[in-house]
Amino acid sequence: MDYSALVEKRKARLSEVEGLISAPDFFNDQKTASEMMREHRGLKKLAENWESLQECRRNLADNQELAKGEDKEMAEMAEEEIPGLESSIEKLQADVQYALLPKDAAEERDALIEIRAGAGGDEASLFVGELMKMYNRYSERQGWKTEHLESSPSEVGGFKEVVLKVSGDEVFRYLKYESGVHRVQRVPATETQGRIHTSTATVAVIPEAQEVDVDIKPDDLDIQTCRSGGAGGQHVNKTESAVQITYKPTGLMVRCEDGRSQTQNREKGMQILRAKLYEERKREEDAKHAAQRKSLIGSGDRSEKIRTYNFPQSRVTDHRINHTSHNMDYVLDGQINEFTELLQKADMEMRLEAAEND
Repeated sequence: MDYSALVEKRKARLSEVEGLISAPDFFNDQKTASEMMREHRGLKKLAENWESLQECRRNLADNQELAKGEDKEMAEMAEEEIPGLESSIEKLQADVQYALLPKDAAEERDALIEIRAGAGGDEASLFVGELMKMYNRYSERQGWKTEHLESSPSEVGGFKEVVLKVSGDEVFRYLKYESGVHRVQRVPATETQGRIHTSTATVAVIPEAQEVDVDIKPDDLDIQTCRSGGAGGQHVNKTESAVQITYKPTGLMVRCEDGRSQTQNREKGMQILRAKLYEERKREEDAKHAAQRKSLIGSGDRSEKIRTYNFPQSRVTDHRINHTSHNMDYVLDGQINEFTELLQKADMEMRLEAAEND
């Protein structure tokens, strides 16, 4: 498919947005300015990728022509560059196609990852710790920054719950596919009969919300301080640094105690609260716009079983796309790109189909 006409329309919009951004009163409306700046980044990246794609196509054509030439040395050099150019073209085409789709602005945002132990007791809490490490390593490879917002350790060295903040380029776009129930099958260290046990952990990936996204009135908050519980050293045990925030209109409650002061814990708690309120509003809006279309990919349904990690067979299966990796160590070390890429491809195909039918 030739995307030239669509790209030219986006370039025209880029020029229009750049004109609006240069206006002296542009930042008077912070919410509109924030949305416009996000749109500008996306349009600029599309234009850059389109130019890179055209250049790669020209270079590929030149190399293919040189590879047929009589100069043997030059032909060999040209032949060696062809696979790399073809790979670059394939990736750039996918990036351009994605950028041309109607997309959710939240995909460009940072994200909060909430991992909770499900069925399975101690084994579930250990699995939460392994998933946390997996996402930390994946984020490192992506060049993202991770911040530990909150956790509730278990007695066996795992976690009952962990909340991470991940910052970087288009974090939610890639991490949103991790929302759902992750199931682990293995023989626990305490199992004397060698029986395989099944445990679960629930992952919720939430786009970060800014203050302009959610209007929280001070009167709607009930903020209480208390002494932190559990292991944490003398400071944590002797000072009332833990903060519990309740959003009175819905009863939503957030508790933070990992920070060294009430100020730190209050700030982290408000980050989590804003993100959760934004997620609820976003789910309601998505339900209105997609009432006729059901998509499992990236749905974020916390009750949906999305992936199984089978230790005896070193097998990881994503049930949404029916894809299996037979290298569990590789996946748990943060190499989840094979799943993410296939999920994105399936998601893109569904969105294109929906756009064509609209």
